[in-house]
Amino acid sequence: MKILAIESATPASSVAVGDGGQLLAMALNVNRRGHVGFLTDAVDFCMRKAELKPGDLDSIIVDVGPGTFTGIRAGIATAQGVGAAVGVPVMAASALDALAFRAATGHRRIWPLIDARRGEFATASYRPVPGGVVKETLPELLSPEALRATLDSDPENSLVVGNWHALPSEVLRGLHRVKTGRPRYPSADVLLELAAQRAARSGVAPSAEVRPLYLRQPDTDINWKTFRTEGVWPE
Repeated sequence: MKILAIESATPASSVAVGDGGQLLAMALNVNRRGHVGFLTDAVDFCMRKAELKPGDLDSIIVDVGPGTFTGIRAGIATAQGVGAAVGVPVMAASALDALAFRAATGHRRIWPLIDARRGEFATASYRPVPGGVVKETLPELLSPEALRATLDSDPENSLVVGNWHALPSEVLRGLHRVKTGRPRYPSADVLLELAAQRAARSGVAPSAEVRPLYLRQPDTDINWKTFRTEGVWPE
């Protein structure tokens, strides 16, 4: 099964092509503002590297967030454009799922973190199980203080992965049941593994809705009332 994976929810954009669980080609670019210019060229590069034609694809998987608004939109648009052009289903995945899946190497409860800016972090709790992880809570936005309180009140040993480097240093200090680890960002090769697992369980099918998982409104909203009455863009 030939799968195209697109990851652009964080500053680390990546594209990968695989055959089942085998990685055939991958491209990576770390640039918070470079998603749009990178993705199309990366898809072309990976397809050539894997010696595949667009018609060889069986499925596409894309990270729908949480993460950066521009990155998520660029990834979904690219995935849906390719999917419509070649007539293959598009599956949705979460950045938190990808981080937790890559970190599932022990028995600790996993807390993946995505820096959502504005002083908040997206997270959810996952429990490792044979072959992967199970999500225990819905994704939510937490302040550093709320995150510390959540981890401190958890009686189980925990593993924090993802962008924990962006937390204030005192947030994790003194939490003896909590360890930190990699990865820092989700990546497209992990999406390939998630897609292969889904296909093995239930076959290839499009996600019911490939929609962005933002968790909050965009950083900048247009004041349409002012725009319509004055005929100019608001400052």
